[in-house]
Amino acid sequence: MTLDEQLAYLTKGAEETIRVEELRAKLERSAKTGKPLRVKAGFDPTAPDIHLGHTVLIRKLKHFQDLGHTVIFLIGDFTGLIGDPSGQNVTRKPMTPEEVAANAETYKKQVFKILDPAKTVVDFNSKWLGKLSGRDWVTLCSKYTVARLLERDDFAKRLKEQRPISIHELLYPLAQGYDSVALEADVELGGTDQKFNLLVGRAIQAEYGQESQAIMMMPILEGLDGVQKMSKSPDNYVGINEPPAEMFGKIMSISDELMWRYYVLLTDMTAEEIEEKKQGTAAGEVHPLEAKKALARRLVADFHGADSAIQAQKDFEAQFREKALPSVIESQVFPLNRPRKLFRLLVDLKLFESNSEAQRKIKEGAVYMAAGDLGQPNWQRLTEPTWEFDPRVHPLVIFRVGARHLLQVAFKT
Repeated sequence: MTLDEQLAYLTKGAEETIRVEELRAKLERSAKTGKPLRVKAGFDPTAPDIHLGHTVLIRKLKHFQDLGHTVIFLIGDFTGLIGDPSGQNVTRKPMTPEEVAANAETYKKQVFKILDPAKTVVDFNSKWLGKLSGRDWVTLCSKYTVARLLERDDFAKRLKEQRPISIHELLYPLAQGYDSVALEADVELGGTDQKFNLLVGRAIQAEYGQESQAIMMMPILEGLDGVQKMSKSPDNYVGINEPPAEMFGKIMSISDELMWRYYVLLTDMTAEEIEEKKQGTAAGEVHPLEAKKALARRLVADFHGADSAIQAQKDFEAQFREKALPSVIESQVFPLNRPRKLFRLLVDLKLFESNSEAQRKIKEGAVYMAAGDLGQPNWQRLTEPTWEFDPRVHPLVIFRVGARHLLQVAFKT
């Protein structure tokens, strides 16, 4: 690629780059010296599962990797103990070291579904932050003023509303900035909600005599509802470890408008290729449903392989056109020899994480059950959370949550 082509490829989908001219100069110098750029993105292991929203950054790391640069997937096992205050109107509860360690391990396994493990540096910021002495922390804190820290929106808002700000929260952006010093980062990637922290990194590097990193901010991906940020809390997410059929079905549920944003942020297609497909759809040359299937197939293939993606599409078409079941359904044998309230049973089956969530979803009409002939299931909507499910009457059933999540259960009585 020419330098202009590289810049176009790397900045595709980016919300803001600070500064483009600096990134160009770094790329040009890298080409002349043969020394790859060091490109960093940090992830606090606050949850064990990676979803498509996380992959916006990880895929951008891959773009730099494709051009021969060194990418650093930084797990914030130390900063995770502090808790990122970005966007928070209350102090985050610090994670325990055990929680951080467990989540970090799952992160390591999942990111290599996108990144090339042979070309990726996985690092932990406890390696350097955990070794800073008291004097080192005092020196780091002297590099930035309290006034500038309190300029950040979340701190300013909490201060105005007289909500507490703990001292350790003020250390978070400084610690993230020091990560860039320790790694000698040329570029740091982050979401738009990380702008303050990323800018602090530039300032801290300069204070330690390093050339400031260029920063690239990626948009926050909307979830399946097209409104809220993709997250597990509102249940609008697609986990990269979800079964192919479930992933395919979830992607097919997004709006036609949101589909194009997913194309931009979640695929390696060029802007020109995406625009051509979009124009073809607008002109009636390609049906929006087929464009969405192509997107779903591409994303499932990224995480499960091409064969699984093809089968997921066949299952989707069979299930929603012919009302048949997918070829592969998650199943389990569950010991139960007496009636149990429906909401409690669904939590025991891990279809929901809490009793309150199960009761809410049942009342909303999101839960179905099929019994008897499962070849041609006759779905019954379950709307009473306290209904006493009797395994002696229904020894083999399929529960369905929404249109996608299916679980076949054989009760061992």
